[in-house]
Amino acid sequence: MNQGWPGPRARITGVVYLLYFLTAVIGEFFLRGLVVDGDAAATANNILAHQPLFRLGFATGLIATACYIAVTALFYDLFKPVSRSLSLLAAFFSLVGCAILAFASLFQLAPLVVLGGSQYLSVFKEEQLRALALMFLELNTQANNICVVFFGVYCLLLGYLIFRSVFLPRILGVGMALAGLGWLTFLSPPLANHLSPYNLVLGFLAELSLMLWLLVMGVNVQRWKEQANAA
Repeated sequence: MNQGWPGPRARITGVVYLLYFLTAVIGEFFLRGLVVDGDAAATANNILAHQPLFRLGFATGLIATACYIAVTALFYDLFKPVSRSLSLLAAFFSLVGCAILAFASLFQLAPLVVLGGSQYLSVFKEEQLRALALMFLELNTQANNICVVFFGVYCLLLGYLIFRSVFLPRILGVGMALAGLGWLTFLSPPLANHLSPYNLVLGFLAELSLMLWLLVMGVNVQRWKEQANAA
């Protein structure tokens, strides 16, 4: 095991984590206001009128997912000295969530196909095509709710690993565990909506704190080495 890497790679993890935050936020910004809940006609008009923004939102969302896959791999390596099996299990849940998120992006892209005016779609009425476009966006939302549950389990396990580690502050682990509980409210979307935005803010602040700590402070390299040797 290369025991010289924790310091620089911890900051690399922070940088990749920051890239994830930026791309995720920018992606949401591009899509903001385009989807009108329950209004298929307005949503279709918005998408057709702002296709470049819609495509940019889709692209940045994929980049954000790729960044989170990289963060997952880096965290797995970082927390192997704490518990290899739990670190692997945490990575599994995160990667499943990322896979669902990537698959769900197809539903996000589908409205552009449905509303694209292709000849073979002429058998459908305009109202039907708009309804289909909104339905695909609703499916994307439902798939996102499912992937958030997997990320909830990931944050819980990550919080436990941080709490068990000796090279990061335990308060960060507590925050991540609470974030995981917040994400798990999406097991029941009505409950998650009822608790919004508090469950969302909790998760955002916990992950933001972890990202900033890794970016600015890194990890205690000596303690990481001691835990790695003990393992």
